[in-house]
Amino acid sequence: MTKYKTEKRKAEVGERILITNADYELSDYQNGGVFMVTNSGTTGAVLDCGMISQHHEYEVIVGEHTPAPNLFEMDYDELIALVEDAMKALRTRSYKNGYDQGRFDAEIEATHGTYEKSDQQKRDEIVEQAKVEIEQMEKNVGEKLGYSKCHVEFVVNSKKRTVVALVFESYPSGLRRKGIAKCAPNDCFNAHIGKDIALRRALGLEVPSEYLNVPQPTEIRVGDVVRGVYTGGKTTYERKIAKIEGGRYMYDSGGFDYIEDDDLVIIDDSRAGEGE
Repeated sequence: MTKYKTEKRKAEVGERILITNADYELSDYQNGGVFMVTNSGTTGAVLDCGMISQHHEYEVIVGEHTPAPNLFEMDYDELIALVEDAMKALRTRSYKNGYDQGRFDAEIEATHGTYEKSDQQKRDEIVEQAKVEIEQMEKNVGEKLGYSKCHVEFVVNSKKRTVVALVFESYPSGLRRKGIAKCAPNDCFNAHIGKDIALRRALGLEVPSEYLNVPQPTEIRVGDVVRGVYTGGKTTYERKIAKIEGGRYMYDSGGFDYIEDDDLVIIDDSRAGEGE
């Protein structure tokens, strides 16, 4: 359970408050509730939930802390998930503190032993990390930019291999920030990595080098878009993998290629609509 450090004072617009002394508790407004202040007047504050809280009913949040979980009360799967999250956080923190990836990996290996990951494993980790970061950045975009309420819209163009992040403020409405990510011609396009890069640029955040130098995929999976070469080698075709069975890559538009004769290049592994 998150613990908050608070101050007893009048809240400013954009600050979060903790309800501690509600005059009347409702289903969506009660002691312990956390809200964002969208307007602050003489006697009370307007909250992002639409309620008005009198100044004596809340305290302003100035810090927060989530106690560490009791490892001995967690089951095996929970422990594995916690370790994976910790590794992702360490990698992200290493960039913020100026560490390069090589140094980070060397320090981890010196402590825990060497484990050489494949390019596909490295790419999978970066994609998953990007998904988590996108969600976190979207939640905090208003706080980051100082807007009371705003939202992010992404424009993904897989044909042009670009992603645009648009940050809109709700009140007053309007476009406030824009960021663009464009995939290099010889790289595999991934919408999740593109969204992370585009949103970081829109928010004025540094783009980690791992996102700009992500390894290319090596394993063809269902949902990937591949490029093949027709017999004779003069023209190419692009197809989406619908199924992999019987030693064949089956395409959503019909037709197939034999896996053993594979001469395909993965050009898009976003796998939109494939559970990702």
